[in-house]
Amino acid sequence: MKMKQFNLLSLFLILITFFGSANSTIVSHDERAITIDGQRRILLSGSIHYPRSTSDMWPDLISKAKDGGLDTIETYVFWNAHEPSRRQYDFSGNLDLVRFIKTIQSAGLYSVLRIGPYVCAEWNYGGFPVWLHNMPNMKFRTINPGFMNEMQNFTTKIVNMMKEESLFASQGGPIILAQIENEYGNVISSYGAEGKAYIDWCANMANSLDIGVPWIMCQQPHAPQPMIETCNGFYCDQYKPSNPSSPKMWTENWTGWFKNWGGKHPYRTAEDLAFSVARFFQTGGTFQNYYMYHGGTNFGRVAGGPYITTSYDYDAPLDEYGNLNQPKWGHLKQLHTLLKSMEKPLTYGNISTIDLGNSVTATVYSTNEKSSCFIGNVNATADALVNFKGKDYNVPAWSVSVIPDCDKEAYNTARVNTQTSIITEDSCDEPEKLKWTWRPEFTTQKTILKGSGDLIAKGLVDQKDVTNDASDYLWYMTRVHLDKKDPIWSRNMSLRVHSNAHVLHAYVNGKYVGNQIVRDNKFDYRFEKKVNLVHGTNHLALLSVSVGLQNYGPFFESGPTGINGPVKLVGYKGDETVEKDLSKHQWDYKIGLNGFNNKLFSLKSANHHQLKWSTEKLPADRMLSWYKANFKAPLGKDPVIVDLNGLGKGEVWINGQSIGRYWPSFNSSEDGCTEECDYRGEYGSDKCAFMCGKPTQRWYHVPRSFLNDKGHNTITLFEEMGGDPSMVKFKTVVTGRVCAKAHEHNKVELSCNNRPISAVKFASFGNPSGLCGSFAAGTCEGAKDAAKIVAKECVGKLNCTMNVSSHKFGSTNLDCGDSPKRLFVELEC
Repeated sequence: MKMKQFNLLSLFLILITFFGSANSTIVSHDERAITIDGQRRILLSGSIHYPRSTSDMWPDLISKAKDGGLDTIETYVFWNAHEPSRRQYDFSGNLDLVRFIKTIQSAGLYSVLRIGPYVCAEWNYGGFPVWLHNMPNMKFRTINPGFMNEMQNFTTKIVNMMKEESLFASQGGPIILAQIENEYGNVISSYGAEGKAYIDWCANMANSLDIGVPWIMCQQPHAPQPMIETCNGFYCDQYKPSNPSSPKMWTENWTGWFKNWGGKHPYRTAEDLAFSVARFFQTGGTFQNYYMYHGGTNFGRVAGGPYITTSYDYDAPLDEYGNLNQPKWGHLKQLHTLLKSMEKPLTYGNISTIDLGNSVTATVYSTNEKSSCFIGNVNATADALVNFKGKDYNVPAWSVSVIPDCDKEAYNTARVNTQTSIITEDSCDEPEKLKWTWRPEFTTQKTILKGSGDLIAKGLVDQKDVTNDASDYLWYMTRVHLDKKDPIWSRNMSLRVHSNAHVLHAYVNGKYVGNQIVRDNKFDYRFEKKVNLVHGTNHLALLSVSVGLQNYGPFFESGPTGINGPVKLVGYKGDETVEKDLSKHQWDYKIGLNGFNNKLFSLKSANHHQLKWSTEKLPADRMLSWYKANFKAPLGKDPVIVDLNGLGKGEVWINGQSIGRYWPSFNSSEDGCTEECDYRGEYGSDKCAFMCGKPTQRWYHVPRSFLNDKGHNTITLFEEMGGDPSMVKFKTVVTGRVCAKAHEHNKVELSCNNRPISAVKFASFGNPSGLCGSFAAGTCEGAKDAAKIVAKECVGKLNCTMNVSSHKFGSTNLDCGDSPKRLFVELEC
């Protein structure tokens, strides 16, 4: 009997080995959709990058994504974060990829794993480790044995990690799709025949890993089989897969845009984003992913670019801190609910399209059991009144009406009934006055005057080749002997540097000459300043600063960084100019700054007897200085930020953990912003931008997990340009006000995000007008006092829900004309 049981068990194990676990999920695809266990699916996905948040935030972010109607979470895998040195790996803390995928699984959601390992993502160097670039004969993303070996090694490691934890759907896990390479179709023409050979190799390599779920290649027309090509962009309704057997998939619907230092704040309306989604599903799409659903924070030095900010908020449905970005989150949730209710017709139904004229089309998806319809108006200026199936529909310009039963409109992308949340910095409690200590960047004088470095080389060397990206900072130092007979000698001499440094600081004979900051993306420039030289030996010290390495474009890995020359001394003698080229001199190189190398930001450094901090009068506007202060964590659970207004440029640490680079002194241009944003017409990254003439980033996220709730916390600043630390303040982020502009025959839900609603500032039913904060009653108004009704329903509560109707708010005193009645509300929290 025991022998028979053993044989049955052995057979069961063999079956699991060959056919997957008992809980395995079969994922495949046909021309209409991704199929899961034989059923075609509508898949709504959102990108959440695990390193751009903290592990304690993951459950809440994923829960809010699920509540928002998503069933899939998509993430890149960040090679340079996981393999900072060759064959030395880091999967700890917020780099715990397995834990992140398991958190997705615990929430009952699917996952899309975009291994790449090139990610772009506005991430430093596109996710590639710089040590890879510094290997002999290295070329990225082409037929290059060294690169292909390293890429395969890392990809295989990630796949094996997922397999060991049974995380692919074929093993019963949540991962239903994986991605190899990324947006290579955008650059493949630059690589010629080797580009085609490389992408074929990628497909074969990925396929050989036998993960049991489909592989995708985004932005890769004519992707090698069996890879599935996908679309990225603000709109993908016109996209058609090159392979007729592939479903129409959208891996990146850009919910907003990223910020560059010196740039304005991007904003994409909820109306336009919803329009892009509804149009995609109207035109046959079945998988759609928001890039980003939560953008998060570029902690430490992970921001790429160059010049990508520390905030990666992206105007996503969940903001940088994890709060609901309303109305975007709620408006999309309503659309997701309807699309899911239409899943069978959209994936199995026969499709017919009717041209209703003037850029208006109706699309019918019909099965024997049910039909679902869309009416799309892509005219950017003209609203449409159309008759469809015997009924009249008013479809605003640049909108889609969703009609789940082909009889009654349930949703229109341009009619937003979700509240708008106005997020503010809470300063109800007077913030404590920080008591600062400070110290200079220690051996600056030794570096500047004596040229003492880590490396000596003849000629100028590219910054990343020297630093391996271990630091933003690299000193270039040389000396030159001049006497009275030198042809260059004159009373008018200058230092001229051809540079690709993002910021350049120059010293001559220990004296600060000046700096140059890249503006308007002009990363190749000439720096020239008048200098005072002496007879004899002159010391030149140039501090090159990088602000994120390039992350996109063909051959981006070979782009110049640092000071590439020539470096010249120039003598002006009347109309005559004499130059002395120092580029091929012997140069000393010093990587980083001593404060970084001695970890002044570490809590352990406070006890080092040689690292003394001064308590004397706090210097302001002092370059290359370190500052430190203790503070108490703000009470409660609201997200914490630190206001760095008044500082120049540098990096900030909380209890020894870097929350990123700061640069509040870098303002955006005064031009290109508008108070009102018209959602109609195609969106681009400059459309609807705001905060002109203001700091690109003033507030910086301090994760609660970085703080000690009890006892003191320490903030450390390295100030590169000079600023005033006395202005630094810690605050919390809260919902200060909520507004709604709901249409009649809808429900409006109002909430202050776990804070009680305290007062009604405005309420009117009829045809009110204006923007949140400046609403005004219209010419027709409901007979009942809207403010009293709203106050009774909402004040003192955490949330409230009301029907927007004449029955609730009374018939209007006058005919409101053709305009539909609406309820405008503004509440204080």
